[in-house]
Amino acid sequence: MTRLILVRHGETVWNGQRRLQGQQDIGLSQAGRRQVAALARTVAHLAPGYVVTSSLCRTRETAEVLGVEPDGCDPRLNEAYLGDWEGRYSAQIKEEDAAEYTEWRAGRFHPPGAESFGELTDRVVAGVDAAVRRAREGGHGTLLVVTHGGPVRAFLGAAVGLDPSRTVPSHPASLSIVDVASGFVSLIEPGAAKLRLFNHSPAMSPLDPPD
Repeated sequence: MTRLILVRHGETVWNGQRRLQGQQDIGLSQAGRRQVAALARTVAHLAPGYVVTSSLCRTRETAEVLGVEPDGCDPRLNEAYLGDWEGRYSAQIKEEDAAEYTEWRAGRFHPPGAESFGELTDRVVAGVDAAVRRAREGGHGTLLVVTHGGPVRAFLGAAVGLDPSRTVPSHPASLSIVDVASGFVSLIEPGAAKLRLFNHSPAMSPLDPPD
């Protein structure tokens, strides 16, 4: 069995402004660094032997504040590409069409020019699968993946059936834990993955997490 720890990066300035980032390469804010520091003790206790991040700087900075050294980065773990919505404020989008925003949060709508939730899911599952296999090849029983809210939502939906329309988004600097069975062919086959913990966030500030 491999223990998979999924961490969402800490808050960025854009997160604090409720501004959608997508694949814009925005770094952590001071508030985000404090949030990650609050999570560091938990991650240290879990003692991951293998660490991978997305290719965006906010995940690499999160790993640095957590006190872990990444073994690699994988762009398949990047946040969803949001097309025309990147850089826009959530409040503006909701004002224009609240139903579209709700459907997007549920994984049933993608903004103009954006990748679909299915496309996001396929690449994230492939990226996590590769990381799990590399961790096992190195003899590591615990793997840390530092990624983004969208990939966490997509992976948990595919691997353990966690419906994104019925959960809150991952908080900044939060972690979820999935136990992955040995001998699986696919991470999304029945029984391959079991959810142990969801959205643990020691520094949980606003009860409504930013996108």
